[in-house]
Amino acid sequence: MHNSLKQRGLLAGLFLVLIAALLPVAAVAESPVLSEVIANDILRVGMSADQPPFTFRSRTGSVVGFDVELARAMAVAMNLELKIVAIPFGELLTALEQGRVDMVMSGVAITPQRASKVTFIGPYTLSAKSLLTTARVKEAEISTAEFNHPEVRVVALENSTSALFVEQNLPEASLYAIKYYNEGIQELLSGKIDAMVADIPILKLAMLRNPEAGLGIIEPPIAVEPIGIAIPGNDAQFANLVRNFLTAFEKTGLTSALRKRWLENDDWIAAAADPTNE
Repeated sequence: MHNSLKQRGLLAGLFLVLIAALLPVAAVAESPVLSEVIANDILRVGMSADQPPFTFRSRTGSVVGFDVELARAMAVAMNLELKIVAIPFGELLTALEQGRVDMVMSGVAITPQRASKVTFIGPYTLSAKSLLTTARVKEAEISTAEFNHPEVRVVALENSTSALFVEQNLPEASLYAIKYYNEGIQELLSGKIDAMVADIPILKLAMLRNPEAGLGIIEPPIAVEPIGIAIPGNDAQFANLVRNFLTAFEKTGLTSALRKRWLENDDWIAAAADPTNE
């Protein structure tokens, strides 16, 4: 807790100086998102709260993770209050386009399709995805091609790159879209589906929580994706500000420290709430 307060103080001192230099009055007036953010004194960040270790609910019910800390640093740098808005992943970019949030930070992969609708800042890290399926992957070398069959049922988060991967690479399989990962995990455990495509940390967490289920992950990863911050596409000034802060975070070592804490070890698992016990 003391380190967190100290970090907030250092960030505030460093980046309040930067924001003063970056925000001439005339420029703010031409920046609709930034003008609203400053007027409300709040930075609204959309997250699914369902994508560990980027954003997830802890055992105490609070939203924590890599993206939560990065968003908090962004709010401190802007001298604003942070408001995390929990929205199902598949609805996040729509909420951004509708003005219900000012930015989206939720392990969102940068794709041409998404970039045609919103502006991405970054990437600030990478994420790998794979397939989670039953124990037979432990005894045999199974490729993703073997899941491309009409009788195979695959589940993925709606409007995600995981769902897009299934559509493009497993067109013969039946795709079932879900709003929350726990839905897919429960369907896999009950035998209603054959595999789930998701980011590897989410799949590993499912394996750890269900040690007797005989689940396994296809290796190597089926895709590695760049992760970025999504903001409205009509505000170049706001984009410039967020880009400058993200660059500053990288140069000061903040982003690197967050990657080490959340992505390079599994300590966060102990803090994650188990939705099956709620």
